[in-house]
Amino acid sequence: MTAPQEIPPRSGVGYKLAHTEAILAAPDKVGFVEIHAENFMGEGGGAIAALRAVREQLPISLHGVGLSIGADSPLDGDHLARLKRVADICDPGLVSEHLAWSTHDGAYYNDLLPLPYTHKTLNKVVEHISQVQDTLGRRMLLENPSNYAAFDDSAMDEISFIKAIVERTGCGLILDVNNVYVSATNLGFTSADYIAAFPLSAVGEIHLAGHAEDADAHGEKLLIDAHDREVAPSVWDLFHHTVFTMGHRVPTLIEWDNDVPDFDTLAAEAAKADAVAQSALNGQAGALAA
Repeated sequence: MTAPQEIPPRSGVGYKLAHTEAILAAPDKVGFVEIHAENFMGEGGGAIAALRAVREQLPISLHGVGLSIGADSPLDGDHLARLKRVADICDPGLVSEHLAWSTHDGAYYNDLLPLPYTHKTLNKVVEHISQVQDTLGRRMLLENPSNYAAFDDSAMDEISFIKAIVERTGCGLILDVNNVYVSATNLGFTSADYIAAFPLSAVGEIHLAGHAEDADAHGEKLLIDAHDREVAPSVWDLFHHTVFTMGHRVPTLIEWDNDVPDFDTLAAEAAKADAVAQSALNGQAGALAA
């Protein structure tokens, strides 16, 4: 395997095995690809061979969805060892996980579940992130969640919680702009205020995705982080505002994990992200998302 490739400040897409030939035929259409670590934890086989071939053409961002960083129980040592093996295979430019939990008493859940922002939870998350970084020998990025309800027993707000994690672990952050918009709509805060308070200096990657609209039990609008469609205009506006506020680019991922289109459609979304970001850096006017 060649040496790790730095991920450029361009836009990339999630890697799907079905897109391997299209990616290898035109790797310059995107800046990088992101893989979900759990899809490559098997021993050898066609998936690993395809990943190695793509890795020769494009840098990799390695994104985990199963470590359960926010769980009250210890991390699964076997899962962490498998994550390290995948990292050793693809030598990713970035490694990341979610601020969420998905395991309890040996049971695994399909969803990334929210956690209360308490001092007890903070200590456990810090412990887990430190363990991951020590095991991998790499700095980890942590992704802000999408929220559908708030915990009554939280002792601090989300951004204060995230800032404390960064200060205590030295980890970096993924700023999922779609998650910010979804959470702001569902919980009734202003997404631009969230961006203004977020520790942007720690952001190593941005995520963009599509969301679905539903209604809660009271008939109020409820957004779902669906990853099954193109990025919404309101999220493009917030992305423009985010890049303008940051004043520089970081790698930006188009997430599309359900009802996945062809590679050219994903690459077109990535090209749009590059164009929106460049317009923000050029100081061109953009709508300020509410």
